[in-house]
Amino acid sequence: MSEEDPRIDVSVVIPLFNEEESLVELATWIDGVMKANSFIYEAIFVDDGSKDSSWDVITNMARTNTSIRGIRFRRNSGKSAALHVGFREAQGRVVITMDADLQDSPDEIPELYQMIVSQEYDLVSGWKKKRKDPISKTIPTKLFNWATRVISGIKLHDFNCGLKAYRKDVVKSIEVYGEMHRYIPVIAKRHGYSIIGEKAVVHYPRKYGYTKFGIERFINGFLDLMSIVFVTRYEKKPMHFFGLFGTIMFAIGFVMTVYLGVEKYYYLQVGEKKALIADNPLFYIALAVMIIGTQMFLAGFLGELISRKSSDRNSYDIRESVNLEEVVST
Repeated sequence: MSEEDPRIDVSVVIPLFNEEESLVELATWIDGVMKANSFIYEAIFVDDGSKDSSWDVITNMARTNTSIRGIRFRRNSGKSAALHVGFREAQGRVVITMDADLQDSPDEIPELYQMIVSQEYDLVSGWKKKRKDPISKTIPTKLFNWATRVISGIKLHDFNCGLKAYRKDVVKSIEVYGEMHRYIPVIAKRHGYSIIGEKAVVHYPRKYGYTKFGIERFINGFLDLMSIVFVTRYEKKPMHFFGLFGTIMFAIGFVMTVYLGVEKYYYLQVGEKKALIADNPLFYIALAVMIIGTQMFLAGFLGELISRKSSDRNSYDIRESVNLEEVVST
């Protein structure tokens, strides 16, 4: 695992899959921006199991430019995995992520860098205010971003923009897995990095190749959002969720059952013939609700047992400390 190199101002992490046509142009563009702003930088290209000659292009560039580093996966593991490995290896003071398809502009890097360093943001997310994508992609994206804003409480217009900037300790503290790269702001906030900004960025039309993402990413994205929100709120207190709803459901079913029993007893007392309780559909509804409530309560109980045995059950993100030895000794 790489540590921060104080000589490096910016680490640019670029995940890619089958982008051989754009890599040289992108690397040249990044290099020009960095030299114009006197930045010492590294560009980390993470080849996510490309089937074309992307890796050959990266190795050739690295031979002529020592600021370029390359990592190659044996197989396609997804953008989140590529970002995770890139974050692990990044050494710069500020970490910038961007896509390799030339739709993200390296010209945005200096201002993103200043927002992190001078304005002290933890994370700055790009906002593709004027998207150069077909309507079949822009409309689902708007709905996705709206839902994410409502559920997460983070007021960003474009969660899925690949162009983002981070303070170094943010990327070293978070873990990106599965397809959670869309929710890095949510993950960062969960770890206490709540100073999150946004910058409108230029979005260019794709110059080479074709998009590697289909409509299924929106379905998967929504499911991932539900997952990350639940984990964020109830990871270390699952009983607060399952136990609460389980108890409520059991109580509702129990009240319904008592009502049926009291009703049956009343009709027996007045001598009026009444159908069997088991013939009443409400009885089966009450029974099902009680069973589901019991199962949810048990799920919360088991979740608590698992949480208590977790190795990170008492791990917390400490921002800073003062006189730590004196505090410990007392």
